[in-house]
Amino acid sequence: MAQAIDEEVLTGVIVKAILDAQQGKKLLIPVGVSNRHVHLSQPDIETLFGPGYQMRVLKALGQPGHCAYEETVTLVGPKGAIPGVRVLGPPREFTQVEISLTDGHSLGINPPILESGLRSPTPTLSIVGPRGAITCSQGVICALRHLHMTPVQAASLGIKDGDMVSIRSHGDRGLVFNNVKVRVRDDFATEFHIDVDEARAGNIKNGEFVELIGGITDGY
Repeated sequence: MAQAIDEEVLTGVIVKAILDAQQGKKLLIPVGVSNRHVHLSQPDIETLFGPGYQMRVLKALGQPGHCAYEETVTLVGPKGAIPGVRVLGPPREFTQVEISLTDGHSLGINPPILESGLRSPTPTLSIVGPRGAITCSQGVICALRHLHMTPVQAASLGIKDGDMVSIRSHGDRGLVFNNVKVRVRDDFATEFHIDVDEARAGNIKNGEFVELIGGITDGY
């Protein structure tokens, strides 16, 4: 019975979104503001925190199955260090560091703006934990802003995985964000992800709503 109710509610939301889009109404999407963080592989977890170490969940995040751990690390670059950088879970196949352009300046590197989760040569940083340190040279990035959606939600709006769309924020420092990468997967929750620099530019708070305004293209 609960499953039938969930499906009915979901269908209602999708139909409303289509009708609203057809009638020119705003399609509002919640914002997730990402502060600097690190995704670690299991081998790197054990190097930084010790063999057999079990990470401790601090809180769940907006995307199903994702969490923030209690543990933090220190990032060390050519010009400086940033302590207290949160580790996010679950563990990944390879380690990735996501920072803002401002963080890159503080550390003395110029991180490329790339999609999170992709492996690519990047500037090098050291990651220091309580039991060891590693060098990361293939995953130090400023994450490309992106929009998470389920396949059903994306199809209802004529959007597909890999499309680039535009999103408008409101308020006293309202902005239009172009080049927003659409990421579609069954286990995603609808959410617009930006970093702290982008959020500050538009005076946008975590959990606020922004508007999908179109500009759909294939890729860049």
